[in-house]
Amino acid sequence: MTHATPPHTVLATVDLGSNSFRLQVSRVVDDQLYALDVMKETVRLGAGLTADKHLNDDTWQRALACLARFGERLRGFVPAQVRVVGTNTLRVAKNAAAFIEQAEDKLGFPIEVIAGREEARLIYLGAAHSLPDTKERRMVVDIGGGSTEFIIGSHYKALVTESLPLGCVSYTLRFFPEGKLTRGNFRDAVLAARNEIQRIRHEYRPSEWQLAVGTSGTARSLRDVLEINDWSRSDITLQGMEQLRELLIKQGSIDAIKVNGLKADRAPVLAGGLAIMIAVFEELQVEKMIVTEGALRDGVLYDLLGRQREKDMRDSTVGLFKRRYHVDAQQAERVNLLAERLYRMLACEDVEQDMLKLLSWAAKLHEIGLTIAHTAYHKHSAYIVQNADMPGFSKREQATLAAIVLGHRGDMGKMSQYISQAALWQAVVALRLAVLFHRRRQPVALPEVLDLRQNASGFELKVSKAWLDVNPLTASSFRQEVNQWKSVGFKLDIVQQ
Repeated sequence: MTHATPPHTVLATVDLGSNSFRLQVSRVVDDQLYALDVMKETVRLGAGLTADKHLNDDTWQRALACLARFGERLRGFVPAQVRVVGTNTLRVAKNAAAFIEQAEDKLGFPIEVIAGREEARLIYLGAAHSLPDTKERRMVVDIGGGSTEFIIGSHYKALVTESLPLGCVSYTLRFFPEGKLTRGNFRDAVLAARNEIQRIRHEYRPSEWQLAVGTSGTARSLRDVLEINDWSRSDITLQGMEQLRELLIKQGSIDAIKVNGLKADRAPVLAGGLAIMIAVFEELQVEKMIVTEGALRDGVLYDLLGRQREKDMRDSTVGLFKRRYHVDAQQAERVNLLAERLYRMLACEDVEQDMLKLLSWAAKLHEIGLTIAHTAYHKHSAYIVQNADMPGFSKREQATLAAIVLGHRGDMGKMSQYISQAALWQAVVALRLAVLFHRRRQPVALPEVLDLRQNASGFELKVSKAWLDVNPLTASSFRQEVNQWKSVGFKLDIVQQ
């Protein structure tokens, strides 16, 4: 039986964006979050990507120094209070894994690299909590350093999500070489962005939403600049942005930018962000856009709050996948209950709750590949879990989930790459044995003696001899299972009592 953890009254998030790193500490009051402390550093992680998609050393060291400072602020927090997310640059950098290993050591907490559509969902959640809870459908646009997220949602629910490779950092570097602000450079940047946005235009046409909302640094900067220069009234408009573009072209260079209301740290990426926003307005026929303060880090905090209060988006996603792939719900639940029971036996009093959750979700999803083919269905299941958009899950969680699903049946040789992950092996053996016990796919009386333990050489399963005598197919399956575990260097002993 899982014991509920008392909800924490203070939560924190770290957003590792392609332009800025941000830390926010918030106090929980009822269902609302109130910021206690906010830290921001303009790291420009996206600008540190080389032509072959590797983070360069200067950016690497600058990012680690920032995270060391954030780590000091987070001392005394426990993992359940903190969630750290990485976005576009960490999705595309080829040496991201090595960077993350060092970054986690500096910060003191695990880093989740989230998919583009998961980023979009969290952005909408943050934006929605900073807006009145009205009935209209909103289109939220978040221009980040390396990607732009588009979301249509209602109330607190994102209905359509998309992430495109348009970023204020990447577009400034790509279309304004040596910082030159020319009419031709702006034209090329806007056309390139419109070409990308055109791919999603049919889902984001004006008839699908009533209110356009901008979030994050680019939108806030544009709103502030347009308002202080009397080019618009508190909203972003195409006419106002065109006036700003003309001013930048006259100034001619990023180094020469002087615009009332523009913060110094935004000037180096303003051109790319402006070009993308102009493309959004032109391609999606936006007349005006309001700007909200809520963004990704707020959405991450509200999502974390939901997990504390048993409103975990990951549970909803697993339920959706079960329906989408026509899972035999009764069989999945039988396997789940036994797998959890076996895992608890292995862990004794020291149950790793995160792995237990992943095991439970794996048990519920292990057969989704049957909708593709029965042959090697576990490989199909693992592929879907690894590669599908799964709201609420990080890339790392999906990879672990896929590994458990992949290992639940068949040749164990394919699992040798995971040999060093002890907690993963406990989940795999629990799920494999649970699937074997429930092979008949109907309620079965489990043996009176049933115990699973881990020892220095592997695992020991104790089972009633009388039960095995009347279940010869399962007994035969266990003997075959012993040989499978030998192939990856583990000993599985079946002890009859």
